Amino acid sequence: MMNRPIHFEIVAQDPERASKFYQDVFGWTITKWDGPVDYRIVTTGDEGTPGINGGIIQTKDPSAPGLCVSVIDVADLHASLAAAKAAGGTQVVDPMTVPGVGELAYIKDTEGIVVGLLQPSMGAQPPS
Repeated sequence: MMNRPIHFEIVAQDPERASKFYQDVFGWTITKWDGPVDYRIVTTGDEGTPGINGGIIQTKDPSAPGLCVSVIDVADLHASLAAAKAAGGTQVVDPMTVPGVGELAYIKDTEGIVVGLLQPSMGAQPPS
């Protein structure tokens, strides 16, 4: 199985301001997720058209730059973390459970790029 990008996350200082920007510029539909954290669901197009949807989340670090993180679908989160470390990457966020979605962790590749790894729960889909 080839692991594919399935979601993106825009990490912003001000999620409301970022939401307005992406709605105004690209016409994306952005709604608040009814989950345990302040998260906005980004719909970038109609079902069945090419592309992926994503989310906007507020950074907890006021000095952090804005980021756009790709989230990759993986069959085995812990095996993927081990493979990333073996290939020279580092784990930057420990695995966590996202209720109704799956297990999620973040790595940094050899070039310093942050990537999310998501092992979906049985039958779950990323927020869309």
